[in-house]
Amino acid sequence: MLQQYAHLIRRAGIVMEALPYLKKFNDKIIVVKYGGAAMHNSTLKEQVIQDIVLLKYAGMHPVVVHGGGPEINAALKRKKIESKFVRGHRVTDKATMEVVEKVLGGKVNAEICRMLRREGGKPKSYYGKKGKVIKAKKLWLKDERGKYHDLGFTGKVSGIKYRYLYKMIKKGYIPVLSSIGVGRKGQVYNINADFAAAKIAGYLKAEKLILMTDVPGILDKDGKLVSKVDAHKIRNLIAHQTISGGMIPKAQCGLIALKHGAHNVHIINGKVPHALLLEIFTDHGIGTMFVK
Repeated sequence: MLQQYAHLIRRAGIVMEALPYLKKFNDKIIVVKYGGAAMHNSTLKEQVIQDIVLLKYAGMHPVVVHGGGPEINAALKRKKIESKFVRGHRVTDKATMEVVEKVLGGKVNAEICRMLRREGGKPKSYYGKKGKVIKAKKLWLKDERGKYHDLGFTGKVSGIKYRYLYKMIKKGYIPVLSSIGVGRKGQVYNINADFAAAKIAGYLKAEKLILMTDVPGILDKDGKLVSKVDAHKIRNLIAHQTISGGMIPKAQCGLIALKHGAHNVHIINGKVPHALLLEIFTDHGIGTMFVK
């Protein structure tokens, strides 16, 4: 008799596997740095949005932080403004900053909020002077020779209005933050989204910071995924150049988040369908987890 319900029983079993994690992470803050292919592939984009709304309905408190580098580059190209970078940081003059504000706030942030509402979420939009949640100051970048580079209106996080964010979270909102900060005199600054997410996760004492990328996570010398690392091991992997290139700033963001109060950091491949759920609701996850 039970055979006719076999597929339903299997489905119930899958749901029950999530119970320990639902109990463990209930009422916890999960900061998601949303980026990479998951922002540009329409199917993956929809799945990420669904995952975020599901986390909220499951009793967690997702906070979304996003950049939008490719969209900014495309907009600058249309306006015939050259994109310049110094050690991975965008040089942001006045014209570029205007484009950054328009793209990140007016386009990317608005689209994420619109999609969250469509799935039943309650997003709260923040970018630059809208809410002034991210406090910023000018970033002076020091190179290998000890010379400092003026990157214009490129900035770094100097503080977060975390009490205000707590208040909005408790009211049931999903904060959606573009990586644009505001200085003391009202000047807006373009901030690297990974570093902004790391500081936000630290200030909020988040249970998790999840950095969505286009790679599986940190790989060892043999190309195998490293599932779990601590701060000491991360520094060793960087020193021995096992972590190199674009993964170095991701790893540094992880260290910053842990140092400032986040409990765990995860680097995951956003190209995997429902990557957020797989990382949070399974024993081994799909990426690399940083622990203190």
